[in-house]
Amino acid sequence: MIWRVLVTAAAILAGAVPALLKAQAPARLTLAAASDLQSALPVVVATFERRTGATVGVTYGASGSFFAQIQNGAPFDVFLSADVDYPKQLASAGLGDQTTLTVYASGHLAVWARREGGVDISRGLASLTDARIRHVAIANPKYAPYGRAAAAALRNAGIYRAVEGKLVMGESLAQTAQLVQSGNADAGVLSLSLALGAAMRVEGVHVAVPGTLHPPIDQAAIVLRASKQATLAREFVAHLTRADTGAQLARFGFTVPRPRS
Repeated sequence: MIWRVLVTAAAILAGAVPALLKAQAPARLTLAAASDLQSALPVVVATFERRTGATVGVTYGASGSFFAQIQNGAPFDVFLSADVDYPKQLASAGLGDQTTLTVYASGHLAVWARREGGVDISRGLASLTDARIRHVAIANPKYAPYGRAAAAALRNAGIYRAVEGKLVMGESLAQTAQLVQSGNADAGVLSLSLALGAAMRVEGVHVAVPGTLHPPIDQAAIVLRASKQATLAREFVAHLTRADTGAQLARFGFTVPRPRS
């Protein structure tokens, strides 16, 4: 009789321990984030993880590509887009929670080139017309809001036709940066946030592009309806509006809305 009781108790414990561990495991949040956030978002995420005890996984890419993936059921909790239009469209289609739609920052452009490339970009966009600059990288305007902003800036600066034949396009802003970093392009029109990242500050030089040359790059986040961590996802979006988060984003050249306390 005693051994039966012991076996039964062991079986109960064997089933209870995994359940207990599962209950104690930290909640996990999955973010789909625009590539311009690669330098700035890790510190924002780390602060959120310390505050909440949650773990956060981030996938970076072009906002337009994420938009298509989410339409096809990609299992993200929060979408951090490099524009407002994609999140608005998701909300209109019932795929995003309209009440969580939040503009978290406005981005800016910069011309960037490798130090060892030896090209002079001191005149900013106008430098791209120099014959010594043979290839200019921008993100594909079809998928990347920063690509659309770059194309608009080139047009408004009156040099689009002069550089059109030099343009090479990355599918995302990160891929565009890689084109310049690898030497496959002599210069690129990237986000200021990437240009201010640690690696790119060391490897290259940049010149900011006046914001008057392109439409505002207002970036928005939204909680997705398919999220299984809706409460935590809402908390993360709220975290983006905190004063300390705004300060972290501002370090990478973003303009942030007036933060909440």
